[in-house]
Amino acid sequence: MSFLPNTSEMPETENSAKPLELYVFIDPTDADCYGLVPILRRLQVEYEQYFTYRIIMKTCLSPQKTLCQNPHDTRVPHPALPAVAVKAAEFQGKRAGFKYLSRLLDYRFLKGRDVTTPEILLEIAELVGIDTAEFTQDFRSVNAAKSFQCDLYISREMEVQQAPSFVFFNNNFEDEGLMVEGIHDYEIYVKVLEELLGEQMEKSVPPSLDELFRRYDSLTTGEIAAIYKVNIRTAERELKKRLLQRRVECMPVLGATLWRRKMDL
Repeated sequence: MSFLPNTSEMPETENSAKPLELYVFIDPTDADCYGLVPILRRLQVEYEQYFTYRIIMKTCLSPQKTLCQNPHDTRVPHPALPAVAVKAAEFQGKRAGFKYLSRLLDYRFLKGRDVTTPEILLEIAELVGIDTAEFTQDFRSVNAAKSFQCDLYISREMEVQQAPSFVFFNNNFEDEGLMVEGIHDYEIYVKVLEELLGEQMEKSVPPSLDELFRRYDSLTTGEIAAIYKVNIRTAERELKKRLLQRRVECMPVLGATLWRRKMDL
């Protein structure tokens, strides 16, 4: 953990009455970042009334290399294209961008697909149900590339050296932010939020399982068990009921089980 300067000189984020703000630094090509997504989803389910969040793309590419290789030329594969695609999806809303990022990471680390190709990135957009025509237009525009470059600027200004990382801020601009690098137990992030808030947070009642799948169309058995505070066997039993009802799909991948809402529902 390390403390950071405040964000008074950072590009503006959305205004909110919520007392805390999270900057979530993710490299879509780094396997460790895949483990950060379930943590953020659970924080949203249990404590989103306390915070807003912003996804910041951070890649191993230097800004000079990124600019020289022209990542907004989306006709050919490029290692910066996954980050640009996430920025394009975010133009349709923060939730759309997060769903796109989650599915992109599934493709990369569970299916082993090459997510640097324009064809795969468009396929992901189709699967998450965002407007593909709008996505394609934004993906090919200079705006998505500029948004990605803005993320790189934020990483430099905050001196974030690695992804994944969380940076936590409260709404007092005179206070320093708190950086948590790498992946830690979920309770660590809750403790940091409570320390910045100055009080114990009240946990929200989780939504129904059907509502959870509408928000996050794919989750692992372990995520579901953690959110509903049940053991793996109980979670599997409830999920198998929905499988028999054809409300979800089951996909065993790399030693885990991924459950996905049937898209025709």
